[in-house]
This record gives sequence, structure tokens and C-alpha cells, in this order.
Amino acid sequence: MAMTIDPAVEKAAEELRNKFKALRAEIGKAIVGHTEIVDGVLTALLVGGHVLIEGVPGLGKTYLVRILAKAVDLKFSRIQFTPDLMPADIIGTTIISEDPNTGKRSFVFQKGPLFAQIVLADEINRATPKTQSALLEAMQEHTVTVGGTRHQLEEPFFVMATQNPIEQEGTYPLPEAQLDRFMFKLVVNYSSKDEMKTIMDRTTTGYTPSIQTVMTGAEIVGTQNLVRRVIMAPHVQDYAIRVAMASHPGGPYALEATNKYVRWGVSPRAVQAITLGAKLHALLDGRFNASFSDVKKLYLPAMRHRVLLNFEGEAEGVSTDDLLKELLEKTPTLTEAAA
Repeated sequence: MAMTIDPAVEKAAEELRNKFKALRAEIGKAIVGHTEIVDGVLTALLVGGHVLIEGVPGLGKTYLVRILAKAVDLKFSRIQFTPDLMPADIIGTTIISEDPNTGKRSFVFQKGPLFAQIVLADEINRATPKTQSALLEAMQEHTVTVGGTRHQLEEPFFVMATQNPIEQEGTYPLPEAQLDRFMFKLVVNYSSKDEMKTIMDRTTTGYTPSIQTVMTGAEIVGTQNLVRRVIMAPHVQDYAIRVAMASHPGGPYALEATNKYVRWGVSPRAVQAITLGAKLHALLDGRFNASFSDVKKLYLPAMRHRVLLNFEGEAEGVSTDDLLKELLEKTPTLTEAAA
């Protein structure tokens, strides 16, 4: 029996596909290559997640979010993380204010840079874990609590954090609880020769991209609601759960590599990230039901920062991405299992 789709939903999905293409095009005016990174950032924004981007300095991580902020009509704030940055520098602080007319003094909360809609946490692993953890409540609940008072952040709220590879000096690894709040971890690789030529042509000739606004905050919130109406069939959901649980050492779906190299597997947030991302990918592909291929596309970015290797894995130089690719390859879909 064919599935009946509400005409209003079909229209909204078509508008989303057009908006997504337009966003890609606007970002492409400034960012050369890195298609997977751009798609990952847009996916997280449009489903209500946050993104951690890792790469060596100079690859355009900060520039990307600046261009994105111009392409969507949202309040933008940049926080440069440094070792001496304190939590109050991010969330704000309570100060004493005096009324010029009455002379009466009162406590007033002065908002920090976290009170925006797109927040760039630049070089987040340069700050201490205490300061990094100041983002936890904001990322999970979209609220900030100061002095016993809870402040609501404006929707949509999107954090994009950048970090240098942890092997570099002067960095602090993000706590596991912090990492788990990021929907995706995206790794920026070096540009190709052709991409490098285009970058040089643009950056050494006075080229200035003109970025147009493509989406509004209300449209982004509407997209986040639309994505949650997409169907994920029980057998596809079961596959997403099993392929995530394959990372649990000693678990019912663990593989030999899991038990040998993994210390901790993923939390349910990984399955949530895979599911929401898969639903958006289905919409962008003109479908209203997520498939196995959608799940597989989102597996690596949703999993790589949530799996912790044990001592043996680290000692043998096991790559988390390679391990996850093996889990994805060897975990059967329902169809393959039945066959």
C-alpha cells in the first residue's frame, strides 16, 4: 500500500531541498571543496544538533561558520577559547547596577557571548575542562543558569566548535560528557591541488564573496520539526541500534575488534544523531522514509568522537575511523541477515 503524504508536507520538503541547495551555493562562494564538512554542518543545524570540527590551523574551519552565519539570518557570536578563559566570560555574570534617577542599586545579569543563535567556540580545546564544561547546559537544554536563575536561549541555538588535533601542544582533551553533546565530529583534511589553486586565485586577487541570506531562524526551526515527521521503518531503526551497539565491548552485538580494542562504546545520543541525520538525508533525496544507506552515511561522523579505545588499541595505533568502518561493514542489515 502506497504511503499518502500530506501535500503541505510535500511542499515544505520541496522548499527545504531548494533552500539546502541555495545554502550550499552561498557557502561555496567562499569555501572551496570540503563538501562533506559543509553538508555535515548544515545537517546538524537543520536537525537541531551541534558540531565539533577538527583540523590543523589554516584549513578554513572558522571561516566556514562565519560564512554560514551570513547565509542564515541568525545572531552570531565568536568565543576564542584560551587557557585563561573563565566560565563567566562565556555565560555572563551578575553585576551591581545603580539607577541614575533614584540611586537605588540592584543586581543585574549581564549576558555573555553564549547568548546568540550561532556560537563559534574557536579552538575549544585550548581552554581548561572547567571552562569547556560551561557549555554543557546550553548545548543540551538551551538554557543558562546563573545565580539560581534560569535564562532561556533563543531558538534555534547552534554551537560549532573547532579544535586542533589533540597531539598539538597546549591543548586539553574535551571531557567525554562534553563530546557526547556534539551531534557530529567532522575532520577537515587538506585541500587538493586544484582546490588549492582556486583558493589562491580567490585570496590573492582581491576577490570578496557576496553572501546572501537564504534561511531565517523560523524556517530552520520549521525544518527541525519537519525532519521529526519523517518515518524510519522498524527494521531500519533496528539496524541503526545494532550498528551503534556493535561498539559496546562484551555486548550482544560486539565484534572481535570491539572486544579487543574498545574501552567504552557509544551512548543513545549516537543513535539519536544517526536517526535524525538519516531522516534529513531522506528528505533531501526526495523520500519520506529513512533507509539503510542514510544510516550508513551518518555512521562515522556520529560515532567517531563517542568511542574510546582501550590501552591495547592506543598502543597498536588503531584508528577509530578504521575500527568503525569495520563494525559498519560486518554488522548485517536485516535483509542481509535474512539472506
